[in-house]
Amino acid sequence: MWPEIAWRLKRATYNHLCEAIFSTRPICSSDDGVIIFSMIGTGVMIPYMVAAKSLHHHLRRGRFVILDDGTLTGRDRSLLRRHLDDPVILSIKDVDVGPCPRGGTWERLLTILDMAAGNYIIQLDSDTVTTGPIPHVEAAIAANASFTLLGAETQVESILDAGEFERRFFPGGSPSEEDRTGHIQGATESLLTRLEIPGLERPRYVRGCSGFAGFARGQNRALATAFSQAMSAMLGQARWREWGTEQVTSNFVVANDANAVALPSGLYVNYWGEPIAEDVRFLHFIGTYRWHKFTYLQRSLAAIRSLDRTGRRSQTTGQAAGDISPI
Repeated sequence: MWPEIAWRLKRATYNHLCEAIFSTRPICSSDDGVIIFSMIGTGVMIPYMVAAKSLHHHLRRGRFVILDDGTLTGRDRSLLRRHLDDPVILSIKDVDVGPCPRGGTWERLLTILDMAAGNYIIQLDSDTVTTGPIPHVEAAIAANASFTLLGAETQVESILDAGEFERRFFPGGSPSEEDRTGHIQGATESLLTRLEIPGLERPRYVRGCSGFAGFARGQNRALATAFSQAMSAMLGQARWREWGTEQVTSNFVVANDANAVALPSGLYVNYWGEPIAEDVRFLHFIGTYRWHKFTYLQRSLAAIRSLDRTGRRSQTTGQAAGDISPI
């Protein structure tokens, strides 16, 4: 019980102190072919605004598109319009998933790939903070190359063909029965060398993280759909509806862009409670370690201080997270 209470207290402290994000200068977006995209709801309004503004502060380009998970309030939408220069807000209910699973952030991925037909899309999770210049992201956009933040437990900073991936990550030879029946990510990865997709002779893969990923202009949902159908046939529909299949599919789509890159793991980091390099550029605060040692709060407050401050502090201290009056 105590860990849950501590989690709630740290989250409440974060929301109270980081509410200052709503005193920072509104963003002036650019219709320059780059879209910063996120799926959010009312419960993450404050961290999302930190994520969005800190990224834009360093990237200095792009416009925002948001997928409403069904919980955004009228007040939330007013804040988004004011601070993110009137972003397009889509509804999750309107996303046609076709033969792919519904839920598990599949609506997010499919919407990204639909928009990528004519735009470079950056998928940004709300539990992230951009802490410094991001030249690797800028270079990927300039080259129209997809990118991904590397996932957990991998020191492989390159995108591999399926056979090499199996040799690196399943070193005992063919994946074991435990690999095939364990977590859906490992189970899916263990089948990559058996994958058959028409027109894709040498499939590639990267163990990435869909919390921060770039999708090159000119893509569509065809590859994701083909991958989904193939894996569903091999694993069974029930397993393919489990949480995590969207991330594996995102990794696969990114990896099979011929120009794709994996962001350097020392500069673009999934935070697991370990010491952070001084020159870190981007942090993704995953689940269990989100409130570890107040690192997320400290980095968020530093990002807020780096933004241009205007206006007065919000007068909503004490209100519930997400229930914030426009300034």
